[in-house]
Amino acid sequence: MARPTTRREFLLRAGAGFGGLALAALMAHEAAGGSAARNNPLAPRAPHFPARARSVIFCFMDGGPSHIDLFDPKPLLKKLAGKPLPPSFPRPMTAMGSTAYTPLLASTRTFKQHGQSGLWVSDWYPEIARCVDDIAVIRSCRADGQTHVASVCQMNTGNLRPGRPSLGAWALYGLGTACDNLPGFVVLTDSEVEPPGGDHNWGTGFMPATYQGTHFAPGKTPILYADSPAGITPVRQRAKVDYINQLNKHYTARLVGLVGPASRRSRAGWSRVAAVASEEVESIEARIAAYELAYRMQSSAPEVVDLSRETVETQRLYGLDRPETAANGRNCLLARRLVERGVRFVQLYMGSGSRWDAHSDLDKNHAQACLESDRPIAGLLKDLKRRGMLDSTLVVWGGEFGRTPMSESGNGRDHNPFGFTMWMAGGGVKGGITYGSTDDIGLYAVDKPVHVHDIHATILALLGLDHKQLTFLHDGRDERLTETSGHVIEEIMR
Repeated sequence: MARPTTRREFLLRAGAGFGGLALAALMAHEAAGGSAARNNPLAPRAPHFPARARSVIFCFMDGGPSHIDLFDPKPLLKKLAGKPLPPSFPRPMTAMGSTAYTPLLASTRTFKQHGQSGLWVSDWYPEIARCVDDIAVIRSCRADGQTHVASVCQMNTGNLRPGRPSLGAWALYGLGTACDNLPGFVVLTDSEVEPPGGDHNWGTGFMPATYQGTHFAPGKTPILYADSPAGITPVRQRAKVDYINQLNKHYTARLVGLVGPASRRSRAGWSRVAAVASEEVESIEARIAAYELAYRMQSSAPEVVDLSRETVETQRLYGLDRPETAANGRNCLLARRLVERGVRFVQLYMGSGSRWDAHSDLDKNHAQACLESDRPIAGLLKDLKRRGMLDSTLVVWGGEFGRTPMSESGNGRDHNPFGFTMWMAGGGVKGGITYGSTDDIGLYAVDKPVHVHDIHATILALLGLDHKQLTFLHDGRDERLTETSGHVIEEIMR
């Protein structure tokens, strides 16, 4: 073997030259048919069974919307208003301590039945009320966390602690993307303030970074630096990307090609070094893919985010003509344009920064939050339906938890993970139905309780993925989004 000619080559052979030990594992992977997936981890993959939905748009109400003021009317609360929690109810311990002895707070909203199905919706959501025949309302949701950081993390990753892959990452890992020129998983917020936990909520945890969500900036220019610098032609930009990729590929080839005799290494040492080398190769390949995607986005992204291409009627449908709905309307319209082009998963944070959190003056807080989200979400549902896209696009609405029937600060409500509402529409979901229920005052889920893991299992099932089969090997264990539980809510599926 030739002597090393540079200091870097010497250090590579002496300290990291065992990367070639990963060659056997990589070749075995290719022999098993994994070459395409390794070279392009975002390549489209077949689902476990026929999918009802191709894409997901998750409208996340950050801060915890009050189910008993929106979709779950409780007449008994009016009769018991001002009284303590009845002795027959177990005393919950909420994030702010025990509120069991604070007076019950009646809803000030007017509920009516809507559509042919007669689903109940409060007057805070008049536009969404017109779409109820396409919606399955799940009134018996429950979660484990009581603080925003933990609960937002669980609703996004299945666990109260950060460090696990997000729901969107699992979807992208399981199915790949149908779009070559845009990220497969996009995150949109309605303000500069991120939700509690920040990018952990759309991260990949122990998975490769390839599957993480791409956060588009709020406002009229969501994709920063998409335009080439002045004076840089497309030909020059292409040449620059090609050169960077050539350097990365050259380094990868050296990493794999500098092999020492296997017989000189212990099996344990071989495995450790092979693992390190494999991770390095995966990291470089992800970087190459990112450069290629960024280059392709420079030509496709400006067209996608240019909402002026939409008709004035469509822009008004989403509320772009009103200052209070413009931010969410822009994001909802952009979400439709993204899934239209094959993006797999789009998450919209509405009220980003826990703005639905109403520990006091719930009426003022929710009136504003509902005003900002009602028309944009309804516009999204109507637009998807008239374009024939609702059947293939699953729309999910919900927050990290609900709110208590007991008052806080006299006119607010505390966090309630014990029973709350979420809903789904399109993408193989039955419209105009309710599933499960909370008790007579809306404190606990009592009929057909649905855990966060069940919500996740159902979303994956609508995408054609079995949550028990969708696994990722980490530290010698096959990990999955739903951990060791979760069941699919078959009753809400068509």
